[in-house]
Amino acid sequence: MIRLFVSLKLPDEVRECLHLVCCDVPGARWVDPDQLHLTVRFIGEVEEPVFEEIRDGLGSVHVAPFELEFRGVGHFPPRGQPRVLWAGTGQSEELVLLRQRVDSVLVRVGLPPEARKFAPHITLARLRGTPSRAVGSFLSTNGLFRAGPIVVDRFWLYSSRLSPKRSVHLAEAEYLLGDALV
Repeated sequence: MIRLFVSLKLPDEVRECLHLVCCDVPGARWVDPDQLHLTVRFIGEVEEPVFEEIRDGLGSVHVAPFELEFRGVGHFPPRGQPRVLWAGTGQSEELVLLRQRVDSVLVRVGLPPEARKFAPHITLARLRGTPSRAVGSFLSTNGLFRAGPIVVDRFWLYSSRLSPKRSVHLAEAEYLLGDALV
């Protein structure tokens, strides 16, 4: 079985901006800066033949390159004890369109459509036993976070290998948007 997700890589300058806000929250396990990404669609575990169909099928996704800004921070779940800190994106119809086209390919290869509403974000930290006061302080201090805009001209299919300390993400395939050049 292979654990997969479709993602956007972040340029170094955005990862550096994000890394600057990743501090001062007790109980936070911060994501390594080199692992920061924006998940377009989590796929989950699939067998090798399905992986190959997904890898090949995603090549049919056509969306024009677009700009994307990153704005604000928040937490999941929105109510109750926070478990994840994240940075968000500005409104982007193009990102939503990319998500829809990726999902269409996945449904064609036999996967169920994503039932959850798309909430584009970059996971910054996973929380364990973090006091609500510390989460509130983080949100207050970093609520005006901004980075970008960046030009999104490609997306990736990643595999994820879980370990006790962290997930390791490996790029399995790269897909260009529109007439972008490698």
